[in-house]
Amino acid sequence: MKKILILLLALLLCMSTSQETMAAEGWPANYGGVMLQGFYWDSFTDTRWSTLEAQANELSSAFSLIWVPQSAKAASNPSMGYNPLYFYNQNSSFGNEAELKSMINTFKDKGLLTIADIVVNHRGNVSNWVDFPTETNPYDGKTYQMNSTDIVANDDGGATKNWAKDNGYQLSSNNDTGEDFPGLRDLDHKSENVRNNVKAYLIYLLNYLGYTGFRYDVAKGFSASYFGEYNQAAAPQFSVGEYWDGNASAVKTWINGTKVDNTIQSAAFDFPFRYTVRDAINNNDWTKLGGTSVMSDTNYRRYSVTFVENHDTERRANAAQDPITRDTLAANAFLLGMPGTPCVFLKHWQAYKPEIAAMIAARKAAGITNTSTYSNMARSKGYYANLVNSKLLVAVGNNVQDYKPNDNYIEILSGYHYRYFLHKNAETAWVDKASGEYNLPLSVKLSAISADANAQLVYTLDGSEPTASSTKVASGTSIDITGACTLKVGLLIGSTVSSIITREYTINTFQPYDITIYVNTDKVGWSNVNFWTWGGDGTHAPTNSNWPGDKVSSTTTINGKQWYAKTYTINSASDCVNFVFSTGTGSPQTIDINDINETTYFEISTDTEGGKNKVNDVTSTTDIEQIIESQNPLPNNRYYNLNGQQVEPNRPGIYIHNGRKFVIK
Repeated sequence: MKKILILLLALLLCMSTSQETMAAEGWPANYGGVMLQGFYWDSFTDTRWSTLEAQANELSSAFSLIWVPQSAKAASNPSMGYNPLYFYNQNSSFGNEAELKSMINTFKDKGLLTIADIVVNHRGNVSNWVDFPTETNPYDGKTYQMNSTDIVANDDGGATKNWAKDNGYQLSSNNDTGEDFPGLRDLDHKSENVRNNVKAYLIYLLNYLGYTGFRYDVAKGFSASYFGEYNQAAAPQFSVGEYWDGNASAVKTWINGTKVDNTIQSAAFDFPFRYTVRDAINNNDWTKLGGTSVMSDTNYRRYSVTFVENHDTERRANAAQDPITRDTLAANAFLLGMPGTPCVFLKHWQAYKPEIAAMIAARKAAGITNTSTYSNMARSKGYYANLVNSKLLVAVGNNVQDYKPNDNYIEILSGYHYRYFLHKNAETAWVDKASGEYNLPLSVKLSAISADANAQLVYTLDGSEPTASSTKVASGTSIDITGACTLKVGLLIGSTVSSIITREYTINTFQPYDITIYVNTDKVGWSNVNFWTWGGDGTHAPTNSNWPGDKVSSTTTINGKQWYAKTYTINSASDCVNFVFSTGTGSPQTIDINDINETTYFEISTDTEGGKNKVNDVTSTTDIEQIIESQNPLPNNRYYNLNGQQVEPNRPGIYIHNGRKFVIK
């Protein structure tokens, strides 16, 4: 009996060790999931934890992973988290700890795993250049603190050392093991105290908050070996480093540098892949898609997290950044059709949800993973085509319609400068609209992808499994969806039904509406107002993309006051607009005004906050709910004049509608 117990204990130990080793292998092999970068720069409204959680059903239908902003309290507010201050205070610009944990758990329940943004290369300070907060870790109950001696000796080019010397502090004797990050204190990862702090923090993120993996910021900031040490200690299921370099060899060297016991501990973002796509599109030369990347190397493909845009490369205010200037859909079509683990940028998802969801569905139908193989089928300046996993043929380019594959391929998707085909050997049913929310009318095309020319399709709309006696249609038939339903489609060959696929369709009943934002400047004497706008569904950026945004010089008179005004369309129940108002060339300016989704009257105040003018919402005192710029009636029919008589709103004036006053111009 004792021998049996010893054997069982040894077996359990081996299993435990094996599981830990598997979890610490950087990135799973043969992984077929797609990741969403769930934020963009200054996405404080769009990516609040509660806002993201409300989209759990939609996001989990397409994505397997979501990378969210750094979630701890930063050294400023608002902040994207890249000036970190705390580890265990999880009250950030995106929500509090309870909201964060609720989001992570909701996502996990739906099969969507959350990737934490890890910023441990540098850190902010409490009150001077070199002091860090003392914190208690709620997971292990221990107290942690970093000291001035945990800062590298050459931080900020030696400026920190000079300050420390003048003020009676001492830094580490070690220089940085990577590139200097100016402005915040670079941590000395040779310090045992730093490493203990980081390991405890990472373990807390996984085991207390519920994250599944890590995205490491500034991977060039310190030696790759420490990333390996941290991952071995915490054992995340997924790890990806931001090693920002366009040279594939350099990125692969970093990946190798994370090895522990000769096992790679982290994947990396495939910047070389991103640059091949950018160069192909921006230079209108699609042959450049054949450039070298981490993904193109079969020995490293597993560790390639591919992307075409992120929060650092997108076009932002005051900086051109490094954006893809056109063909966003084609870029995503190539991204989602290729091996590696694709990471879709939130702004692209917001702009092209149906198309991107369908591309992901095609990827899954073809069984493409991060280790799939591919071969080039056509290349020219006008178009480029690869066959991936011997099933999905992805073709992109401004002349892509000229590409003619042979009869073994059936086209399943097409759009602006992209086409997807499935090889007949896929032997599957196909529906060209992915699961999601749509406006009516909705028509979906059903295709039989089969080598059997007589293959048909059977389907149901009530979620029941289709059989040979269900409704039959020929390949290429389109059917109308008239309401929310669960569509199931099977491939019918003879009397056998196989390869059943499911689509969940919900119907959007929201009716977009216009809001007008009015700004009065009587108290400050501004002669014009610049509207700087962002947030919501991403469609509200100013026409003038450079600060200070759109200038309004003309005014509208309402109740004897002059108002500068602009109108915006609210496109969904969660949509909103954020504002900063300014005058002249952008100074003076106001504080941020967030989450506006209805017509509002603002008055610029002489009071200031942080050197910026405060703004008062005076909507209730204007006694006017909305100005309608044309004589188009509002819904719900009945209008009254100020004497209470029912009238037709067929001339300019003030009307009462649903108990509220409106001006029709």
